[in-house]
Amino acid sequence: MDYAIFLVAMAALIYGADFIIKESERIALHFNISHYVIGATLVAFGTSLPEMAASMMASSYGKSDMAVANVIGSVTFNITLVLGLVFVLTKGMHPKRELFALDSAWVIVPVVILFIMIQDGVIGRFDGTLFVLMMASYLLFLFKDSKGDLEDEIDEELTQGFAWSKTIALLVIGFALTIGGAHYVVESATSIARSLDVSEWIIGLFLISLGTSLPELVVSLVALKKGNAEMSIGNIIGSNVANFSMVLGGAALIAPLSVDLTKTGFDIFIMAAASITLLFIIANKLYNKAGGIFLLTILALFLQNSFA
Repeated sequence: MDYAIFLVAMAALIYGADFIIKESERIALHFNISHYVIGATLVAFGTSLPEMAASMMASSYGKSDMAVANVIGSVTFNITLVLGLVFVLTKGMHPKRELFALDSAWVIVPVVILFIMIQDGVIGRFDGTLFVLMMASYLLFLFKDSKGDLEDEIDEELTQGFAWSKTIALLVIGFALTIGGAHYVVESATSIARSLDVSEWIIGLFLISLGTSLPELVVSLVALKKGNAEMSIGNIIGSNVANFSMVLGGAALIAPLSVDLTKTGFDIFIMAAASITLLFIIANKLYNKAGGIFLLTILALFLQNSFA
């Protein structure tokens, strides 16, 4: 039964992602906002809801390890798996946005702040408040620079017959299918893992974080298929900022989160290595198979250590 639920949930993810991408394009074109910004806000926050729900619930039950591991694993999977596949599969990506000049800080600064916060072994409510404020500053930054010339990106089909009621309804359906699909993917995968006698730590760090990263993966791959690779990058950077600020920050506001550096040190190091590699890629504009291979190599190291 769990295998059937897993397949149906994956189908829901795929169809939900298609609704999200198409309607996000409509909104972007209606307001003359770039695909990057719409991917870094509406799509990114919507696909981060599974992580937020999982970590806040874990925090409320006093399971700090699960709440923190979910964020660390999700950020790592978002960069290494999602962007790794996007870069390997793309036939040519030339973002109009100067990513390194405008967005590099949002790739690495949240990681640096996390490293500083966990030195005392606790992410407290004050730390959580700072993370939430970082989200506000990110939104102000994006919308200050949100207007763009989309003449070369316009899809005539999407510019005709725009109606808020229809667009909002389809977005709600898309997010419901994507988030609901991710939930049941996690639930069924967890049951499968337990039946195969896989440890709870692997379930927390690997299965749950991977499961909650599925919306980002599917949305980014659908965006790539539709020729909006720039939205894929915006989705991941925005999702990671949301993971640190809204997910980890929100969980810390519910209850302080303890962090055992001796147990989580390698995983946090891998997350930082993935972020630094992404910074290197956007600095050198390696939006190609070479950049994807770099990221997938880090993913292989992460998985090898988890299973070991």
